[in-house]
Amino acid sequence: MHEFTPAVEETVRELAQLSVERLASQVPLNGTVAPELLDAAAGKTITAAGLGGPEAVRLWTEVLAPACIAVDHPRYLSFIPGAPTKLAAAFDMLVGVSSVYAGSWLEVAGAAFAENQALRWIADLAGLPDTAGGTFVQGGTVGTPSALIAARETARRRRSRTPRRWAVCVTEETHSSVTHALRVVMDVDTVLVPGDERGRMTGTALRATVERLAPERRHGVFAVVATADSTNLGIVDDIADIGEVARENDWWLHVDGAYGGAGLAAPAVRHLYDGIEQADSFIVDPHKWCCQPGPRRRPESTWPSRP
Repeated sequence: MHEFTPAVEETVRELAQLSVERLASQVPLNGTVAPELLDAAAGKTITAAGLGGPEAVRLWTEVLAPACIAVDHPRYLSFIPGAPTKLAAAFDMLVGVSSVYAGSWLEVAGAAFAENQALRWIADLAGLPDTAGGTFVQGGTVGTPSALIAARETARRRRSRTPRRWAVCVTEETHSSVTHALRVVMDVDTVLVPGDERGRMTGTALRATVERLAPERRHGVFAVVATADSTNLGIVDDIADIGEVARENDWWLHVDGAYGGAGLAAPAVRHLYDGIEQADSFIVDPHKWCCQPGPRRRPESTWPSRP
């Protein structure tokens, strides 16, 4: 099963050629296929003897691939498109066959070094300190909650009295995965801060909203989530103003740049992110505006920026 036999080599070369052809040309947009139609077209795919390389390739090219929408297609305007560069996608092929387990420095010092370089580059774009650490994790339901769990633990250590309920300040534009994780995973309350005429959270609105809370609920606030480019409307909150309020109250400032945080690299819009250097944690998806492969696994980078 693990030997590189002539039959395996033949299939590998066919896969390599198909990959080159995919990179060299734009495939059709394709579309969604009903489960019963796929079941009829594909038939039984898991068998005792196995499909074998040629049949697996045929099944993919003729049945399964056409049932997958090409998210790098110029006509794909729904949800979150992926636009990896050709070289990035090609290098992903090599990494895929290299059996690299990027778990610890002991096994993959080279891969860990490369990841750390990428993390450091983005952290520097945000102006985070040299002591900031980072990691690649799976999806918004892991990255942001991980940062906010660290925020809550920090608040527990710093406060002499634990509130009955913890709370995090958000807006209506805060991504649903964040608010869902706060309620379901962390079991904390959310304090809804009204956005301005453009939907942005501002420090003025944040301060006024929290001041109107009952004392016990106000005591429960331990963090605020600022959005750095919302998925639907491209809204960037007033991070500098929010950061000032967070410092005044000793709250953790988390910046959710999962969708548009890579705009930090664009000089024309860099000013929109002013204040992000105050963040205690920051998250961004490289598979979006950083043009890296990954819509199939949704890697995100997150930094607790303070030791």
